Amino acid sequence: MTDTIVHAPIPDQSEGHHTSTGLSNEKLAMWAFLGSECLLFGGLISVFLIYRNKPVGVGPKVSQIYDIPFTSVSSFVLLMSSLTMVLALAGIQRGDHRRARIWILTTAALGATFVAGQVYEFTSFVREGLGYTTNLQSSAFYTLTGFHGVHVTIGIIMLLSLYTLSLRGNLPTEKAETVEIVGLYWHFVDVVWILIFTVVYLIHP
Repeated sequence: MTDTIVHAPIPDQSEGHHTSTGLSNEKLAMWAFLGSECLLFGGLISVFLIYRNKPVGVGPKVSQIYDIPFTSVSSFVLLMSSLTMVLALAGIQRGDHRRARIWILTTAALGATFVAGQVYEFTSFVREGLGYTTNLQSSAFYTLTGFHGVHVTIGIIMLLSLYTLSLRGNLPTEKAETVEIVGLYWHFVDVVWILIFTVVYLIHP
């Protein structure tokens, strides 16, 4: 009688090792990183709120030179980039790499537009007499919004890296989680900006 040998299926290792939470190590690390970033931005927002209610002494108050319509448009552009990021992930999950690359590049372009708008805003503020060291309020404002701008810039670099990997064929459908992890970071900076825009620009004492 011939024995039948049953081979156990080999587990798919393409998405990396998974933790007891069901998440891969890479995704869990990103969530942990974003948790620490929440604390950091929470501290920066708190510092700004403290100094916003204090006399500035030298120079204008930040709220006196806001260009709310312009910043609202920039905020809308950044918010739309979250949608294009979702479309990019959906594209690679379906195996449509051409469309995924289009949406990845679109997301990066929208992010770059936002950063360019922020640079223009900072330049306008400096012309109005509000530099980084003008007063404590301006220092808190530039630190908070500038730090967020740096995060967006890092996200753009990550997106361009994904685009390059996809062009070279090094981002197959099996590695869709890589795009998802970058997407988590991108959605985070978008949500943080919504909070900053609301607290800093729209709510005044």
